[in-house]
Amino acid sequence: MHRRLIDYFVVTLKGIAMGAADVVPGVSGGTIAFISGIYEELIESIEKVNLDALKVLRQSGFKAAWLSINGNFLASLFFGVAISIFSLAKIIKWLLLNEAVLLWSFFFGLVVASIIFIGKQIKVSNFAVILAILASSLLSYYITLAEPFASPDSNIYLIFCGFLAIIAMILPGVSGAFILLILGAYQIAIETINNLIEGIVTLNSDLFFDALVKFLMIGLGAIIGLKLFSKALNWMFKHHKNLTLAILTGFMIGSLNKIWPWKNVLTWRLNSEGIKVPLLEKSIMPVEFIGDPKIVLALGFMVIGFLTIFILEKLGSKRP
Repeated sequence: MHRRLIDYFVVTLKGIAMGAADVVPGVSGGTIAFISGIYEELIESIEKVNLDALKVLRQSGFKAAWLSINGNFLASLFFGVAISIFSLAKIIKWLLLNEAVLLWSFFFGLVVASIIFIGKQIKVSNFAVILAILASSLLSYYITLAEPFASPDSNIYLIFCGFLAIIAMILPGVSGAFILLILGAYQIAIETINNLIEGIVTLNSDLFFDALVKFLMIGLGAIIGLKLFSKALNWMFKHHKNLTLAILTGFMIGSLNKIWPWKNVLTWRLNSEGIKVPLLEKSIMPVEFIGDPKIVLALGFMVIGFLTIFILEKLGSKRP
């Protein structure tokens, strides 16, 4: 697929949006990939990173192998994801602490529009499709109700967390960050990223290498999960696209409970900076919200989030 430099810049911007979404518990980077028109290409490109690519590398050289895996696309996208995780994540963390209602309102509007966008692509409506939507909606909803548990501080467990989280991150409607939160590894993951940066800036080798080991363990699990799941998902899109779209639509419908802006906090947790933040929450009506519900502003941000989809959809429709 031929792309110009500006096209790869747009792919990087989409990666930044994916990374920012993946940092927030309750929002899926896979949703951003889908509505921006790169989801199927992403899954197919990841699936191509296999032993066949190594054979091409050995027989025809690096350039041929790089082209065979759509390397420019993957590099541009994951570069954007990395930029976001290491920079924009701090901004989103601040918004979660200080303007949570408005942030969740924006994401709520975005996901509602995403449900409409993906749902209208389902070409066949039959019992199997309806059942898939209902089943995946219920599963996703009950995931949002799951109570987090503390994780043992072991490398094997971190590999397991990385494995499950990356599957959620590339699946529209399911939040990888929320899966980490349920597994009790969200704080460890955030601390690992912060400690990597701090270790480099302060030249603290002990801090850096300890964080690097944890980062590599989570990364190893992510690579394994990415390869196994992308192959299955790529096959589903090619052979059962309507059913796959129905499942993805259901996952996003169920996830709306997690990103509903107005909630009553049931229990709290300490984040990586020792600040008390919500752990278990219950969705409530705006009039029941303790504090300023900011209803007018929240509705405005929902509309902004909803309209954002049309911009991303337009960008996606113009891809080469």
